[in-house]
Amino acid sequence: MTRPRVLLADDHLLVLEGLTKLMEREFDVVGAVNTGTEAVRKAIAHQPDVVLLDITMPDMSGFEAAKEIKKYVPNAKLIAVTMHRSVAYQRESMKVGISGFVLKQSAASELAEAVHKVMQGENYVTPLLSDSGSGANGSNQRPLTSRQREVLRLIAQGCIAKEIAASLNISVRTAEFHKIGIMQKLGLRTTAQLTRYALENDILH
Repeated sequence: MTRPRVLLADDHLLVLEGLTKLMEREFDVVGAVNTGTEAVRKAIAHQPDVVLLDITMPDMSGFEAAKEIKKYVPNAKLIAVTMHRSVAYQRESMKVGISGFVLKQSAASELAEAVHKVMQGENYVTPLLSDSGSGANGSNQRPLTSRQREVLRLIAQGCIAKEIAASLNISVRTAEFHKIGIMQKLGLRTTAQLTRYALENDILH
């Protein structure tokens, strides 16, 4: 049985070497490059079955490279291998045609499975991402009300209670009450955690 052909792209040399050794156990590595531009060029040249892309590369992001690769090598399956533990990044990955999302910290235990899954036409998202919401309640968090989402959006934009109150035409006391309610519902304790939650869950827009 022919082994899947894999192309790797990561701008950190040590990571790239580690991923190459990891992949060579089960797959044929047809290239290991450290820029998005090279990833696109090698993908066109070698027509790999799977491309593993770092999201943050200096010349071209993994998202941009993914769009180009899908344009010229439409049958290639793409997997993001990243340090960004973010739901927002994972959603963006899926939008540009990336089928798998693996964190670098768990690549050794998950990457081979991710490759097999995407080769079968399935999506793969690291189980660690379900634990990444900063709250204690994880995926069992109760959804925020529309007003709470408005308040959280303003908090994440750096507004203090007085500014939130003015923006939403409510009292300062009510704005503070909403902030406390959001923290309790999400299991968060600080404004920084609220801001991170808003970013990761696309509440800023």
